Amino acid sequence: MSTLTFRPILSPREIIEQGAFGGCYFGLEIEEYTNYDYQKLFDYHFDGLDTSLYLGETYKPKLNKFKLRSGMPYEYWKEMKWMHEDDPYGWFEWYCKYDMGRRHPDDDRQIRRWQDFCGKNGRWRKVLYNKMNESRDVDQSPRIQQSLLHWGYEANEVDFEQWLNTNRLNLEVI
Repeated sequence: MSTLTFRPILSPREIIEQGAFGGCYFGLEIEEYTNYDYQKLFDYHFDGLDTSLYLGETYKPKLNKFKLRSGMPYEYWKEMKWMHEDDPYGWFEWYCKYDMGRRHPDDDRQIRRWQDFCGKNGRWRKVLYNKMNESRDVDQSPRIQQSLLHWGYEANEVDFEQWLNTNRLNLEVI
């Protein structure tokens, strides 16, 4: 079991409800075979949700919260070898299963990826808060905010204030 800090703000359901992955995260055709019962995952996380929010066959930016395309294509994920064979759809699939209670040898790697992306010192979280601070605009960088949403993170006042304090910026919160 991992001892790393992993505290996404949003649950898998909340990510999908808000609009993520162009509505097609689990609808993409993949080459890898898996005997996993995805219906169990869908029932656990997405019961009652319109399947077009997660089982679409094509990426539709209008289904995303910020109405734009965000993230790299599945083929790029494969080239980067970001997926474990037990989670052929990638990080969000891993997160769904983790949230269901599964613990896996890949947990540390996936949690480190989350930390590097949007954890307390995550690259994109810091980039967003820096842009928000410079512009004095909370609606800054919708593409970055969409990407952070995919990872279960939403910019918020508490974290922004912590970022300001950490960076010794005693500026009024936006």
